[in-house]
Amino acid sequence: MGSYDYDFSVISQNKDIFIEGTLKTLEISAIALLLAIPIGIIFGMGRISRNKFIRLISSAYVEVMRGVPLLVLLIWIFFVLGQFLKLGSYWGAIIGLAIFTGAFIAEIVRSGIQGVPKGQMEAARSSGMSYWQAMRLIVLPQAFRRVLPPLASQFIMLIKDSSLISVIGATELTLNAKNLVSTTFRSIEVWTFVGFVYFAMTFTLSMIIRVIEKRLFSREN
Repeated sequence: MGSYDYDFSVISQNKDIFIEGTLKTLEISAIALLLAIPIGIIFGMGRISRNKFIRLISSAYVEVMRGVPLLVLLIWIFFVLGQFLKLGSYWGAIIGLAIFTGAFIAEIVRSGIQGVPKGQMEAARSSGMSYWQAMRLIVLPQAFRRVLPPLASQFIMLIKDSSLISVIGATELTLNAKNLVSTTFRSIEVWTFVGFVYFAMTFTLSMIIRVIEKRLFSREN
């Protein structure tokens, strides 16, 4: 086998492609997260609802989304649902990521609410509050502190999962890298750098999460 002649100048020569892809990855991930949060809150609260039908629907959504591979979901949304709703690859990717991530956020919300002592709800109800008033004013603010760190961690997972949207032609870092490799044939250099970029994004967010966790822990103590 012949030796491989490394040439990392391809990175500097195409830096605009990597910058554009990185920004697009963060943009798509951020929008998907903003859509996934309300989805997660609705179905997370549905999981602990006193209404059996709501609990059943919420549980079915969570279990299905957690059991279906993200890649399959993205392909189905783009090629099936997207044909009826006229979704392009951009919004098909965002909706797919949001629906998928919403199921995991629902579990985070559920565990956060159930982590609040039941006495808090009972005390609020005994003071004259309705169930939803107690949930909105007493339980959810306390649950928010508990779910914030895992919610931030879910954003990190979302950034890594976003690499799969290249299969439906959504422009982001991975797709830009694929296109660059096809024209330069510098797969080792390109994919090594792309791996470093993903690591840099997720590691930075991890450090931010640690700071948030320390501040929340210090306030609670």
